[in-house]
Amino acid sequence: MPLLVSAYVYDYSGYYKLEWLENKLTKTSNSLSIVNIHAGFDETSHLLNKKFPKSNLRIFDFYNPKDHTEIAIQRARKEGINHSKTEQISTDLIPLETNSSDLICLLSAAHEIRSNQEKVIFLKECKRILKSTGKVIMVEHLRDLPNFMAFHVGFTHFFSRKTWKKSLTQAGFSKISEKKFTPFLSIFTIEP
Repeated sequence: MPLLVSAYVYDYSGYYKLEWLENKLTKTSNSLSIVNIHAGFDETSHLLNKKFPKSNLRIFDFYNPKDHTEIAIQRARKEGINHSKTEQISTDLIPLETNSSDLICLLSAAHEIRSNQEKVIFLKECKRILKSTGKVIMVEHLRDLPNFMAFHVGFTHFFSRKTWKKSLTQAGFSKISEKKFTPFLSIFTIEP
């Protein structure tokens, strides 16, 4: 069942076409400062580069084997290929200027930060580098009934809607909206 759901969500739903992301941006957004942050399994940077070729794309990997010990991400890192421009960072410091980014993409990666304290610190860094008119787009499976049905006990790897909203609020974000992309995946649009 998990493999079928994953195939549906990622391979057959149009997720990788990124039209859902394009719809979250203004139609005049040609040249953006985009930051894509992942946990060492990067399936989207080349797609973002292709979708927004006039934009400045920075790519960061926050994976730290000491703190991010989930077996799933270790396995994914072995199978994944990272973009050549990927820079290694820690979750407490994103090496960009304050108010410098139009769009921050956290695409199926932020749940790898298991500690709530670390998650809030990381989200505060995202808020710091985000322009006042910018957006964070976070895509996550939730710890909810559809994902329980799909992943059984594996759904505990995800966080609940309530947990995400609490962490985002603690990080200082005030505008948080969620839209389902299939019953199994949520797209959060987050603004300062």
